[in-house]
Amino acid sequence: MAGRFEGRRALVTGAAGGIGRAVVDLLTDEGAAVVGVDLREAEGVRGCDVSDADSVTTAVGAAAEELGGLDVLVNVAGIDQFRRFEELDLATWQRHLGVNLTGPMLMSQAALPHLRASRGNIVTIASVAGLRAQPYQAAYCASKGGVIMLMKSLALELWADGVRANTVCPGGVETDLPMRSAAEHASSDLDWGLLSETAGGRYGFMPPREIAEAVAYLASDAAANVTGAVLSVDRGTAC
Repeated sequence: MAGRFEGRRALVTGAAGGIGRAVVDLLTDEGAAVVGVDLREAEGVRGCDVSDADSVTTAVGAAAEELGGLDVLVNVAGIDQFRRFEELDLATWQRHLGVNLTGPMLMSQAALPHLRASRGNIVTIASVAGLRAQPYQAAYCASKGGVIMLMKSLALELWADGVRANTVCPGGVETDLPMRSAAEHASSDLDWGLLSETAGGRYGFMPPREIAEAVAYLASDAAANVTGAVLSVDRGTAC
């Protein structure tokens, strides 16, 4: 039986691990031809700094040439570093905005001519932190809230061109990202009780495949009339 993405062509950022890797695997299993890019090159994953315009232009151009076009762009690449607000330096702030917000903007802009031609779609990974504030994550929350509104704006602007744009907001996911963020601080350095309470009693870590399934739904024909949506996969954390 043919998969949902038989004959489709997809480009996925942040593909070296975690959610990005799960998305690549799922789309491939469902019949798509997929190119994965990441800041960290890995087997089958090409290098790309999504915050750098030249790097993005090169990566998108190469993927579209290899695949013969693009039907789906999935923006997964992201960073998260815990900081007390008074200790949040400008470089850390700008890096969050560069990767989490400017990255999807640059990728979407570069991919747009190809997506217009195929009447394709964009799915971007945001976070429940873009819907509900969390302490020690001012830069992360700002960048994820911004990318949600970016996708909503694109949804309105591009609907007439047949291009959809949607967002998935995961809660805690079993990836290296939250683990690396937490490892930067000793247990006494931050109020982890405050962070846990803010995240909600149902907060927990889900497998990346569950987030990939949400991405696949939004990217598929089953969601042909869904655009500008914010799909939370978070055990009710953002309620």
